[in-house]
Amino acid sequence: MTDVTSVQDVLRSRLAAKRIVFWHDPAGEYAADLDALDLGVSVIRVQDDEFSVKSRLLADHVTPHLVYRTGVTPRGTGNWLLDLELAYGVFTADKTSMLQQELGLNDPAFAPVIEQHQKFFAANNRKQALEKLLADGDDATRLRAKMSQVLVKASGNRLTDITRELLAENAASRTAKLDDLVNFGLDQFLWDGLASIYKYPSATPTIDDFILWTFSRAAEDFASDVPGEYRNIRIDFNSLRYDVRGQDMMAKLASRAADALDIKSKIEHRDYRELVPVTIFEEVDRKVIVDLAAAVAAQSVAPREVAHVVRQRQESLWKNKYAKLYEAIQSASELLATIAALPNAIGSLDLGLQKYQSDWFRLDQHYRWFTYAYQTADYQQPLAALKTEVDKQYANKFLYDFGGLWQQAMEPTGEWKSEVLAPQAKFFDNHVAPVVKDGRTKAVVIISDGMRYEVAEELASLIRNEDRFDASISAQLGVVPSYTQLGMASLLPQSTLELDPEALPVLADGKPTNGTVNRDKILQGVKGHAILAASVLAMPGDELRELYKQHQIFYVYHDRIDAAGDKAPTERTVFEAAEETLRELMLLVKKWTNANATNILLTADHGFLYQDIPLEKSYYVSESPQGEAVTKINRRFVLGRTLKGSPSFMTFTSAQAGLAGDIDIQIPKSVHRIPLPGAGTRYVHGGASLQEIVVPVVTVNKKRKSDVRRVNVDLMPETDKITTGQLAVRLLQREPVADKIQPRQVRLGLYVGETLISDQPILTFDSASQDQRQRYQSTTLYLTQDADDFNNRPVELRLEEPIPNTTQWKSFSKGNYTIKRSFTTDFDF
Repeated sequence: MTDVTSVQDVLRSRLAAKRIVFWHDPAGEYAADLDALDLGVSVIRVQDDEFSVKSRLLADHVTPHLVYRTGVTPRGTGNWLLDLELAYGVFTADKTSMLQQELGLNDPAFAPVIEQHQKFFAANNRKQALEKLLADGDDATRLRAKMSQVLVKASGNRLTDITRELLAENAASRTAKLDDLVNFGLDQFLWDGLASIYKYPSATPTIDDFILWTFSRAAEDFASDVPGEYRNIRIDFNSLRYDVRGQDMMAKLASRAADALDIKSKIEHRDYRELVPVTIFEEVDRKVIVDLAAAVAAQSVAPREVAHVVRQRQESLWKNKYAKLYEAIQSASELLATIAALPNAIGSLDLGLQKYQSDWFRLDQHYRWFTYAYQTADYQQPLAALKTEVDKQYANKFLYDFGGLWQQAMEPTGEWKSEVLAPQAKFFDNHVAPVVKDGRTKAVVIISDGMRYEVAEELASLIRNEDRFDASISAQLGVVPSYTQLGMASLLPQSTLELDPEALPVLADGKPTNGTVNRDKILQGVKGHAILAASVLAMPGDELRELYKQHQIFYVYHDRIDAAGDKAPTERTVFEAAEETLRELMLLVKKWTNANATNILLTADHGFLYQDIPLEKSYYVSESPQGEAVTKINRRFVLGRTLKGSPSFMTFTSAQAGLAGDIDIQIPKSVHRIPLPGAGTRYVHGGASLQEIVVPVVTVNKKRKSDVRRVNVDLMPETDKITTGQLAVRLLQREPVADKIQPRQVRLGLYVGETLISDQPILTFDSASQDQRQRYQSTTLYLTQDADDFNNRPVELRLEEPIPNTTQWKSFSKGNYTIKRSFTTDFDF
């Protein structure tokens, strides 16, 4: 748009509102263009004939006129047109006035801003962007703020909005937005704002210096000798700190600041407990991890305290980077404490079986969690000493020493049976037949090779975490020897099982059971069908629904854990395979329920022993099995005829093991192995350890109604008045988290209407403690300067939670307060 066109548009607008428009053009810049203007009104040029012009204007009350004057306008009474000019106003076409009129900024207070920043208004795109932001009530300061917003492309015009963009730019090692503020003369406005609002004190300010100053204040929790001095920077820093959109930016800036401030040397000799609340520097996480791991290895810190530290570190900027290490430390803490509390004897076989199901399986579970977290962490060296201690105690004190106590409990056993666990060979009779006996109900059995009890217990918990799903876990007494072919055969419908001298195949009622084809033949006798899990996972949903209609019983064979563990090159990935198993079994459960299955069972053929370190010599039996005919030797079992008894082995006849035939069975006592060339030694099964023979059965049901909810969190107010610049808040997690009661993330903020007048701290409520005292959390909200405008007014404390799959939050609870602050309250900050 040319200047003449702009003038024409403004004049048209004015003439539409008033009959007479006075135009002062002292330099006569537009004299040559006057006649070309398309205005449709009478144009009067003043040529030292003011009195004549005035008479004409007063005589004609109808015709619209444009009165154009050049040169110097006479002052006072020398100007015959003064009274009319005062009545109708005077238009001038200088750039500042034109811009004021174009943007509707007619208040004289805006003129100095426009005059100072003419360069900003030289481009139409900037003017148009600014015009969209202007609002009634804007003043000169707000105008500059909105101009800054346009230049840095911010979402708002508050100082925190402008600062956010500049920090993001700095984190990306760019300067274009800051350069624009400098080029258009708004940099000083920025520095003045940082000084007055945030109390940034530099005489030679730069963004780099401001960032360093900010992080140095944050490292000291914005402490100051002047009460309330840093409340605004605290609030805005925390809003950036907890905004998920800015996590990467803040992490980059924190890293630079940590180097410049030499945070590493400053915290080197501090107690890690003092540093736990500091969540912005990566060096703090590293210090806490190293020292906490050392304390856990020395067992000088209780699991409860470890859990508290780990929960607090979830607020760290670096939580994702170090999550695996914290998980490993917490599991190690629970494991070592539980090992230390193990009894010195096991009263009986049945008591041992019961205690393993209720308590002792947790040791295997924590060991798996620790090892997997350690193996998959980006950094392993910080936990190297802890891993050595965990491996040593798990292998020596639990597997070996406690395994010896379990062996003593089994010694009186003549027959392989229990009063508290049904035999695995009765699985079909006990779990499947009752479901399908009416001929109308169907059953799906998913058998995961090597899924030991502790893995199944986690699976049951994961299933219960799903909305409208329920799962319960029980156990059965696994067969001996606890190897795949016998375990799989025992789960089929049958009356007798018989071992082959070479261990393959196992006969069920005289029929071979090895392989899916043979198992399918046996299942056909009960209207059943055998299928591989891989086939189910690859099958389209409608095809699986059609298959489900065709049979009454399905046996689904899944092999992930045993496939990895039984091979020497992959045995150290067995815990990774356990994670994959959990994921795939969850997919299988959902796929079958989507195919209309309502009765699903998950079980295993056997469990396993595993330790993540090489076995010591003492783990091997010192003598070889002897007998009339030794037909099969495995690391954990021997088959043959008329096997010779030995102190190193438990010996069973087939009848004693609940089997048909004349094959004898020997199992190395406790967790010992038979030394054999090749294959792996860390992962084994086939024996009678608790880990091998407590075989899980998970029963799954799907409900019609939603049954998952977030844990309840209550505000526990101690007052309903806010008398200082901050508010201490205490909250209670009403119940422990559990399968159907899930953790809740809570954001707090004080509001007047929709105006936020405090920072917004975020807390995570995920405690599983039964002790209510352990489920309290406290935080402090810091009021903004805006809160000063609402003294003696009611305010609302909102508790909000994230809306899933968005960056938005919704309110779920609130509390009411009244601000009652006197002029002295800032000194109590």
